[in-house]
Amino acid sequence: MNALLAPIQQWLGPLFPLVWTLFKVALILVPLLLSVAYLTFWERKVIGWMHVRIGPNRVGPWGLLQPIADGLKLFFKEVVFPSAADKKLFLVGPVMAIAPALAMWAVIPFSSGWVLANIDAGVLYLLAIGSIGVYGIIIAGWASNSKYAFLGAMRSSAQMISYEVAMGLALISVLMVSSSLNLTEIVHGQAQGYFAAQGIGFLSWNWLPLLPVFAVYLISGVAELNRAPFDVVEGESEIVAGHMVEYSGMSFAMFFLAEYANMILVSAMVAVFFFGGWLSPVGFLPDGFFWLAVKISAVLFFFLWIRATFPRYRYDQIMRLGWKVFVPLTLVWILVIGVWMMSPLTIWK
Repeated sequence: MNALLAPIQQWLGPLFPLVWTLFKVALILVPLLLSVAYLTFWERKVIGWMHVRIGPNRVGPWGLLQPIADGLKLFFKEVVFPSAADKKLFLVGPVMAIAPALAMWAVIPFSSGWVLANIDAGVLYLLAIGSIGVYGIIIAGWASNSKYAFLGAMRSSAQMISYEVAMGLALISVLMVSSSLNLTEIVHGQAQGYFAAQGIGFLSWNWLPLLPVFAVYLISGVAELNRAPFDVVEGESEIVAGHMVEYSGMSFAMFFLAEYANMILVSAMVAVFFFGGWLSPVGFLPDGFFWLAVKISAVLFFFLWIRATFPRYRYDQIMRLGWKVFVPLTLVWILVIGVWMMSPLTIWK
C-alpha cells in the first residue's frame, strides 16, 4: 500500500495527510449513507412480510428504487418554518442530531488495521460524542414553539439520559475483562481463551460470560434509539411525531437519517463489544470485514423484528425498567465480574 501511495504522496506534498484522511472519511460515509437508505427499504419489506403484506414493490425492479424516490421527494419538498419558531435553532437541531451519528464512526474498527482513528480512548470518545445527540432533539423541541414538539423533546431527553446510564455501566464490565479503552484491543481480547484455542471462537466472545450486561446493553440500545417498543418519544397516537412534528423536507429527513445511522452504529458497537467484531466464529474460517457485516445485519434484524412484534410500552414502564431493573443489574454484574476475575476460576488471564 505504501509503495502505491508513494507517487501520490510526492505529488501532493504537505497536503497528502489531509487528502488521504478525507478520502478515508468518504470511504466510510458513502457506503454508510447508502446503507441507511436501503435499511429503510429493508425495514418496510421485513415488517411487511411479518404482517403478511408485500411491502414496497412499485418503484423500480422489486421496489429497489423506493429509497431513491423517497430521498428525491424529501429533497424537493419545501422546508416550512412555524411562524413563532426560532429559525436559527430550528435548523441547528437536525444538524446536531445527525452529526454525532456520523462522527462516531471514526473509531469503529472494520477489520484488523481498518480504522480511521485507532485511539486508545475510543470508548470514551464514543460516550462523549454520543451524548451530544440529545441536544439536537432538545433544541428542535424548544425551537419549534409547539407543545407536542416540546413534550416529545422532554420525553426523549429523559429516556436517552436514563438508558445512557445503563449502557455506560454495562460497558464497565467489558472494559474490566478487556483491560483497554481501545476498540481494536477489545476485539483482539475476544480472540483469546480456551475456546478460541479449540477453534470455537464464538464461545470466547464477551456475549457469553457477560450475558446479563449484553442483554442490558442491547435493550438499552433500542431505548436509546427511541425505537419501538420504546417509541413514546414519537408516539403517533399521543404526540403526533414528538420533536419532529413541525419539521418537513430535508430538515425532517436529517432526523430520519440520524435515527437509521444510529441504528447501524449501535449494531456495530454491539458487534465490537460482545460479538468479536471482525473475528470468525470458528477457527477454520478466516477473519475479516465480512463477519462484522454479518453481525451488524443480525442485530439490525433484531431491531426490525421487535418493532413488528411488541406493543409500545407506557412511559412509566420504560423509566421503571431503566432505573429499577437495568441499573441495579449492571451494578451487581460489575461486582460479580470483579470477584470472578480475582478468583482462581478466572478465564481472562
